[in-house]
Amino acid sequence: MRPLLLQLDHFGSFREPVSVDFSDTEYFALVGPTGAGKSTIIDAICFALYGTVPRWGKENVIAHALAPSVSSGKVALVFESGGRRYGVVRAMVRDSKGAVRTKEARIDELDPSAPLDQAYDAVLKPLAEGENVTPEAQRVTGLEYRFFTQCVVLPQGRFAEFLHAAPRERQDLLVQLLDADVYELIRQRAVQEEEQAKRDAAFARDQLGKLSGVTAEAEQELADRLAALRRLAETIGADLDLLRAREADIRRAEQERAAVAERRSVLASLRMPDAVPTLASARRAAAESVEALAAEVATLEADDHEAYEALAALGDRGAPRAALAALDARERHAAQAARARAEAAAAAEPLPGLAAERKAAEQALAAAETQRERLRDAHAAAHLAPRLAVGEPCPVCRHPVAELPRHEPPADIRTADRALAGARDRAERASSAHARAEASASMLAGQADRLASELAALPEPGDRAELEGRLAAIGKAEEVAAQARNAFRAARGRLERARTGAEQVERQAESAWRTLESARDRLLVSGGHDDPPPPLTRDDLHRAWTDLLGWRDRAAQAAQAALAACDGQLAQAGDALSRERRKLAERLAEHGVVPPRDASPDQLGAAVAGAAARVESALDRVRDDRKRAADLDAQITRKEHEAKVAHELALRLRANAFERWLCAEALAVLVASASETLRELSDGQYELTLGDKTGDIEVVDFGEAGMRRSARTLSGGETFQAALALALALSGAVARGLDSIFLDEGFGTLDPATLDTVATTLERLAAGQDRMIGVVTHVPALAERVPVRFEVRRDAKGSHVRKAAT
Repeated sequence: MRPLLLQLDHFGSFREPVSVDFSDTEYFALVGPTGAGKSTIIDAICFALYGTVPRWGKENVIAHALAPSVSSGKVALVFESGGRRYGVVRAMVRDSKGAVRTKEARIDELDPSAPLDQAYDAVLKPLAEGENVTPEAQRVTGLEYRFFTQCVVLPQGRFAEFLHAAPRERQDLLVQLLDADVYELIRQRAVQEEEQAKRDAAFARDQLGKLSGVTAEAEQELADRLAALRRLAETIGADLDLLRAREADIRRAEQERAAVAERRSVLASLRMPDAVPTLASARRAAAESVEALAAEVATLEADDHEAYEALAALGDRGAPRAALAALDARERHAAQAARARAEAAAAAEPLPGLAAERKAAEQALAAAETQRERLRDAHAAAHLAPRLAVGEPCPVCRHPVAELPRHEPPADIRTADRALAGARDRAERASSAHARAEASASMLAGQADRLASELAALPEPGDRAELEGRLAAIGKAEEVAAQARNAFRAARGRLERARTGAEQVERQAESAWRTLESARDRLLVSGGHDDPPPPLTRDDLHRAWTDLLGWRDRAAQAAQAALAACDGQLAQAGDALSRERRKLAERLAEHGVVPPRDASPDQLGAAVAGAAARVESALDRVRDDRKRAADLDAQITRKEHEAKVAHELALRLRANAFERWLCAEALAVLVASASETLRELSDGQYELTLGDKTGDIEVVDFGEAGMRRSARTLSGGETFQAALALALALSGAVARGLDSIFLDEGFGTLDPATLDTVATTLERLAAGQDRMIGVVTHVPALAERVPVRFEVRRDAKGSHVRKAAT
């Protein structure tokens, strides 16, 4: 995994959008004061890929991605892995409860030929979204989260501790660094597998015990019974056909009896309608009533016509009514005009007095204003007099002053002001009262003139007595016409009801004839009569019904005799069916078949077939159970073997010798790989090896003729080289093809000579390896030797980064 472009927007201490371009960088340093946000850039790369950061503690905690005052943020990373370009984006948001959650997460494969600033627009294909982004990032980088935090961000302090540790302590550290504690997990899993295998074997034995009755003898017994039932099913066909023939005889007898019973029922249901004897007299009475009412309606209709002609001759009541309304309106206008003239005269009467009051108030106001001006001049003169001097020009007349004037103290001007204000208020009230009275008098006079004009425009009134007489005559004629119309309508209603009654009587007679014809036709259709029903004549309804009922009584006696004969035939057929059914039931009982009571032939055949099917199903279950018993026996053997293997594995992994052997082998491989790297970093001076007896890590110093000495004797810079070699050896063991590493290590405590060695080591590592190397430091002496620096600073607006070259 090689980062190319990192974009931060409100992530951690970066409160503003920031882009960090790594595309043309092989060896760089993140520099700046402590707390500026250098490590946050490395955290952002880790968060973009895996959604979490080691410094945050738990892997599922993302609350630290946003500052407390920030509601949303985003991290985007463009990187290369395996010769392909990818882009991963994670956006965070703070919900209404203050919790931080991931709003968006996606990873895409990008077009490597597109410009880096347009990389996110050149998507070749989407790879994953949401929770699937982290597994996809692990797949494309080849690094799980724990290996990324051990191999890309190297744990340098742990390897310096590992270099100087005693064998027992080194074994504990090696178990942690190599995740060798997985073998303890394997041992625990082996114990669980052993217990599960034992439980499975016990369960299989319990299931096998439940199948103890499944034997070869039981299987043979069921097979013999199935063969017997199949032979029975093949031979009972003739017996079932005989039963079906007996049932057919019974059905024919039942049908014949039902026909006779239906014929008797039809004869018994024949009844003469109750209205038949009186229908003739009712028809005559209805016809006479209709004729009398028709004559009455004709007479009343003529009266109605005559009354309405008399009403029409009097004319419409609208004209006299309108004339009376006009007369009433003229009288109302005359009264209103008189009242308006009286009100206008009353309103004009006080106008002269109000005018005199207004004039007097205006004169009093003028006098008060004159008096107030005189008093003001007196005050001005009294104020000016003390400043005059004899011989000096007077400021008013410009003549020399010959003698100083003497003035008595003038009256208080505030009294004059109050008098003037009172006079002005009385003048305004008098003027307002006069204006209101004048306006009211003018308005009332206008209303009086308007009402007089309207009264003159009204038409001349008619004679009220004559108009009222015409209206009374018209009302009387309307009353007479209404009475005639009501009498005519009432008679016509009685006529309609009489006609309806006559029609109803006719319908009753017709219905009685139809009932008679229908009953005779039903009797003819029922058949079985040697003597047919008598023919119908429409001369006399009552006589026709009497003849048909006499014939019905004779036919009912014959139907009763025929029904008794059918009952005898049906009883004989039922006895024959019962005998045949008992014989077949006894035969079925010999084979254990118990059919339902009164079962039909088809049900008897189905009972035999069902018994055979049940026996066949039981035989199949026995065979399946015998097969399952064999499988359970094999499963018991297999699970007992698995429990034994798991038990042996747990015993082997429980021994301390296994962990010592594993760590010893891993340590040998790790030291051998680190020795090659240390030889390159130290320019061939040092190698690492294991002590023959002590097991300590020793250094072979070729500058001292290959002398072997303890790693504790190395200087600070040499210790850094050895620890870095061990870290790179572990990185190579767990992550092949590592394209970038970041050293987030404190270099501030190193002396100048050691710092120089560290810087030289990093330069050789950068020059001799095809990988990106990043150093996080705030030591200027080390930063100055790095070709590219990313300067990180922090102010009140958050962290900022700037790319600079040495």
